[in-house]
Amino acid sequence: MKTYKIHLIRHGLTDANLDGRYIGCKSDVPLSASGVDELRLLKENTEYPHIDCLYTSPMLRCRQTAAVLFPDFEATQIENLKEFDFGDFEGKTALQLEANPAFADWASGKLETVPNGESTREFTKRICLGFNEVVRDMMQNGKNEAAVIMHGGAIMMLLSASAVPRRQTVEWTSENGRGYSVLVTPSLYHSSGIIEVYDII
Repeated sequence: MKTYKIHLIRHGLTDANLDGRYIGCKSDVPLSASGVDELRLLKENTEYPHIDCLYTSPMLRCRQTAAVLFPDFEATQIENLKEFDFGDFEGKTALQLEANPAFADWASGKLETVPNGESTREFTKRICLGFNEVVRDMMQNGKNEAAVIMHGGAIMMLLSASAVPRRQTVEWTSENGRGYSVLVTPSLYHSSGIIEVYDII
């Protein structure tokens, strides 16, 4: 039975990552200089997957990562793969938000929707729709193996919602420039939305 290989890779490091700021879909920040250097070292010293197509979140940090890791490919941008909308928390650190009761409720899981932002449910649904766009495009164009450059939070939500083995969201974290390889078997995916994680990048 035909299967499709898809490699989910987190974008490179940004200054916002170093600062510990919540940077979602409303801040189109670039990679930091050290982030670009780290990706180049990974590219030189790591064998990234051999792919026949490339997809990315439209955010600059993902597009820049795609250009470093897979320079020979033109990436298809998938709008639904953008990072979470952090609303009122955007651009702030946990320390700056510690006195905010809404942040405390959201961080503890009591509040699902960020004020003026996105809910966890909405985010998960959107990311799954974005992934489905990738799968559908691969099938329609006869592609077998793809890389998808996306955001750490997006990878976590997609895998916690759809992947086997089953794990909690926080167990699907990934470092910058790294991620997970999954198999999509059409019959299983179309009947239950399940994808299979088979390797760590």
